[in-house]
Amino acid sequence: MNPACSRLFIFGMGYCAMALARILKEDSCEIAGTCREPEQREALCRAGYAVHLFQDGSSESEVRAGLARAENVLITIPPLATGGDLVWEAFQDDILHHPRLRWLGYLSTTGVYGNHDGGWVDEDSELKPIAEHHRRRWQAETRWRHAFQSHGVPVHVFRLAGVYGPGRNPLHKVIAGQARRIEKPGLVFGRVHVEDVAEVLKASMARPHPGIIYNVCDDLPAPPAEVTEFACGLLHRPLPPLVPFEQSHLSEMGRSFYLNNRRVSNRRIKEKLKVKLHYPNYKDGLRALLKSIPEELKKH
Repeated sequence: MNPACSRLFIFGMGYCAMALARILKEDSCEIAGTCREPEQREALCRAGYAVHLFQDGSSESEVRAGLARAENVLITIPPLATGGDLVWEAFQDDILHHPRLRWLGYLSTTGVYGNHDGGWVDEDSELKPIAEHHRRRWQAETRWRHAFQSHGVPVHVFRLAGVYGPGRNPLHKVIAGQARRIEKPGLVFGRVHVEDVAEVLKASMARPHPGIIYNVCDDLPAPPAEVTEFACGLLHRPLPPLVPFEQSHLSEMGRSFYLNNRRVSNRRIKEKLKVKLHYPNYKDGLRALLKSIPEELKKH
């Protein structure tokens, strides 16, 4: 039995949550959680997870029973477009008065820092989110951190950079012909491999620090066009044209990412959690992911 986790309940068994669930399941951690789609629920149940459908307050009684058994809770469900929080609105009393809760993790985003003109930020830096969806994340963070301050709920906030990994990475975009190179001088993005996200969460369960915030990112902020160029090189594909940002015709959400320029420090996860990243930069991550791509997809 893994001393970090005997029973975990996950609100939102998506990409990052499942990376964590897989490594904890190997340690005999009992895992339950929620998803939105019946087909996804069936697949997860077949894989050995106790999963409940939950959306817009449905199936609350089943979720409440699973939550009551847990000692650790992970929340990955984003805020609603209205600014509300499904988990908070439906289960705040259960969580505020949970008798056995030893760790609660809330997944947020480094987008809450907003634009710092390429400067370095850490967990104590000023938050000045630009996009509305980032402001909603900030509000959600504040709500959960207040639960720690007012009721002692063991809340841990994780601000994730752009997550990539199997099935969700620049290599697949290159293969699909969807890769773009957008030029915005001086701009860098942070990113993190999904396996490293899982390791950080697992390490936090083993070393709880209620009330703390962690940035979860790799060591190398880099221009997005540079990452695309590296992916094209690995696959021996021609580079897509370099398009100025002003002519990129991005969606409103896409543009919001390019308006935020910052370098995010990950020092705290290394010092507090003793985490050693499997993929400290995008080059290591993409080289490893290349090995998992079938040969027929690499050909062009």
